[in-house]
Amino acid sequence: MLFLRHLSSRSSAALSAILLLSIVPALRGQDFRCELDFSGPWKFEIRDDPRFADPSYDDSGWETVKVPDLWENNGFPGYDGYAWYRLEFEVPNSLKKRPLFIRLGAIDDIDRTYLNGVLIGGQGEFPPQVRTAWNVKRMYRVPPECVRYGGRNVLAVRVYDLWMGGGIVEGEVGLFSKIKNPALDHPLGRGWKFATGDGPARATVEFDDSKWETVDLPAYWESCGHADYNGFAWYRKTFEIPAALAADKLILLMGRIDDADQTYLNGVMIGQTGRIRLEEEAWWGSYMAERAYYLPDDLLRRGQPNVIAVRVLDTGAGGGIYQGPIGLMTREKYLRYQNRGK
Repeated sequence: MLFLRHLSSRSSAALSAILLLSIVPALRGQDFRCELDFSGPWKFEIRDDPRFADPSYDDSGWETVKVPDLWENNGFPGYDGYAWYRLEFEVPNSLKKRPLFIRLGAIDDIDRTYLNGVLIGGQGEFPPQVRTAWNVKRMYRVPPECVRYGGRNVLAVRVYDLWMGGGIVEGEVGLFSKIKNPALDHPLGRGWKFATGDGPARATVEFDDSKWETVDLPAYWESCGHADYNGFAWYRKTFEIPAALAADKLILLMGRIDDADQTYLNGVMIGQTGRIRLEEEAWWGSYMAERAYYLPDDLLRRGQPNVIAVRVLDTGAGGGIYQGPIGLMTREKYLRYQNRGK
């Protein structure tokens, strides 16, 4: 098996990462439906050029390879380095109102994925600061504004292989829709304040974020104008508890965050996922964990403004609060949501 072949040859550090990743809750299959199956022939080229991400680029002279599979099995034995994959497809108009995701299975080792020329995700770090992500299953949110519904779409994937097998090697490959969105009692996805950088004052209620940019979530911060930014950034949101929820115990859902976070309510940290440190082992796998934090009654200001502040560390590829749900849910409803599919 491909997994065992890699496992026997990778370092002990990679093995530790696999074990840590295995304890992160997996995405439940019944939450997503495959709308378009991308397995089969893709266009393929074994050189590197940023023009390959452009949907208007002419790839008619490229080779054709099978996806998913090692490129070694498709006529490129022994090749290590950069390569690009491209695929054309049409998205039906019927999917306009559905949250869409691209799944690319496991990519050996590093990728940046573009839809119609827009970067929508990536894992690992390209040379010179190489960081492999060979064992990470890729799933990237599709920004609705990037999709050409009813028309031609181009998916372009830049891949770098360090050694041994390379390419889009195994797993589900396709366009998926999310079909089980939780019914939030108070959505909080719109109108967040955002700024790169760091500082403890950003967690406080009094901090002035009026000059920060405004973003809607979920979205990778790369798609909000911060391409290739790695490091610390903060999100802030001011909200009031609706009167209908005045007597309820509440859970804050913050979706999935790439990579680690510390989340504050009215200046007090209420939860964190991953450790805010720059070492690789501090965050590995935390980007897949769905954040849910209990809002303590003694911190909530009912009938008054409350401030959520989220400190995020991204150590490579896509960063930020990239996938929902984002909002408030009663504890009773959250317990049902948490146990879905069991």
